[in-house]
Amino acid sequence: MIFTLDIGNTNIKTALFDGDRMVKYWRVSTNSTYTSDEYGILLCNLFAHEGVSPADVEGIAISSVVPTINFTIEHMCQNYFHLQPMVVAPGIKTGINIKYENPRELGSDRIANAVAAYTEYGGPCIYIDFGTATTFGVVDEEGSFLGGCICPGIKVASEALVSGTAKLPRFAIAKPDNVIGRTTLTNLQSGMYYGYVGLVSHIVHKIKQELGRKDAMVVATGGMAVLISEESKVIDKLDGLLTLKGLRLIYERNRMEGRDGK
Repeated sequence: MIFTLDIGNTNIKTALFDGDRMVKYWRVSTNSTYTSDEYGILLCNLFAHEGVSPADVEGIAISSVVPTINFTIEHMCQNYFHLQPMVVAPGIKTGINIKYENPRELGSDRIANAVAAYTEYGGPCIYIDFGTATTFGVVDEEGSFLGGCICPGIKVASEALVSGTAKLPRFAIAKPDNVIGRTTLTNLQSGMYYGYVGLVSHIVHKIKQELGRKDAMVVATGGMAVLISEESKVIDKLDGLLTLKGLRLIYERNRMEGRDGK
């Protein structure tokens, strides 16, 4: 089985794959104060709860946007799974052409998303990852990653709003019944929610315009994808495992390359 870890600023999303079938999915907090032992015991307990042994894992693939935690996670993999993880980084075989001016600047999670989006849905494809940051990526019909854009995540934006104002209260992100709110709470929820729906719709419209392809598939992943898709008319498909699927695919492609001796 292949164990995949997508290390984000807020959470570490993990999945265990048997071939292309996902066996189990877990989400744990990203905590820079945790040691490799703390993460190892946490993950081993999750495995045990599902009746799976770490010894069943034959390979580990990691994407990370938090460099300060990478050393800890890599040592955890070595000490508790007895495996050297494959970390998505420049030079790794992905199977796609990255048309970024400086590919080294591109986040490994965005690379994994591009690989999975093209493999699962073909091209052209627009993928949106609603995480701590909201990222848009574009893959063309030939499987080349063209680029995209990055916006503040909806939770980050809401935190910035209330921390930068004296009287506005903290609020839960939710879809309000009406755009015209009659309380401060519903005003905040309406502005944040419908504002993000509008942001997503306009960016997708502009991307399709630049591509010259109104039929480009739009795939959404990440924690807030379900909520935004309730109102957004531009999202065609929800895929909460997009990044983790991409990691599995990248691992398999590099393993096959090693077997072929190339």
